[in-house]
Amino acid sequence: MALPAVAIYSFLYLYPAISNLLYSTQRWDGVTKAQFVGLHNFKYLATSDDLFHKIVANNFRFSFVVVILQTLFSLMFAIFLLKNTKANIFLRTLFFFPTILSSVSVGLIWTFLYNPNFGFINASLKAIGLNKLALNWLSDGRYSLYSIAIAQIWFHTGQMIVIYLAGLQQIPAELYEAADVDGATRWQQFRNITWPMALPTTAVVVAYTTIQTFRAFDLVYAMTQGGPMNSSDLIVTSIYNMAFGAYKFGYASAESVVLVVVVLVITWIQRRTLRVDYGSR
Repeated sequence: MALPAVAIYSFLYLYPAISNLLYSTQRWDGVTKAQFVGLHNFKYLATSDDLFHKIVANNFRFSFVVVILQTLFSLMFAIFLLKNTKANIFLRTLFFFPTILSSVSVGLIWTFLYNPNFGFINASLKAIGLNKLALNWLSDGRYSLYSIAIAQIWFHTGQMIVIYLAGLQQIPAELYEAADVDGATRWQQFRNITWPMALPTTAVVVAYTTIQTFRAFDLVYAMTQGGPMNSSDLIVTSIYNMAFGAYKFGYASAESVVLVVVVLVITWIQRRTLRVDYGSR
């Protein structure tokens, strides 16, 4: 009974993964016969490819900003929208709306907003007299990566709000009622009830957000294509450029293996950090 599912999984996932691992040990341009080079691609990535080191640093900065802010905003909004009032239901729908858009659509929307000449952001800043803050958001290497991070947060926060709402609604109301009787403040209730009980949901949100930040190819490519001067390049865009720009498919495969390992290690650390021992409660 499981054979069809196993066959489909093997063909669509297992075989490509194994093939990619094999290609990472070869020098191949996608046309001519591949040449086995062993671990040379990985050695060069680790010791000699300064551009890839910069791109990895970009990805870590991008992930750090998005994970922290997106988790914070989604938890905060979920707490405020927890009650099932008509206004809250409308706001939940409003916040979730960007999630149903395509990444390219979101990229084009935010590219227009960031336009230095007629974009809404700079126009608004100039209208209130903050002309010095009207910047070339996507053309300046100092701000391009963080500008994309803001778009990423806007894009996916609504999705994380839904996950947090599902988790917060599982917290027994009796705990808050008892806290009210004991005179606990809202902050004390959040610190001692909401946050500890929401840790399992937070672990899911953080892990999922991290994975999103390491595969945010469409958004980056639609907004900056990794520029200027690779300041907004991420590992996924580097893989694409290396494979379909430089035709170094073996080297791109090695980069993709590094990407998988990095994501696995980060999510493992996050899971260990946010682990909750319910047996001690």
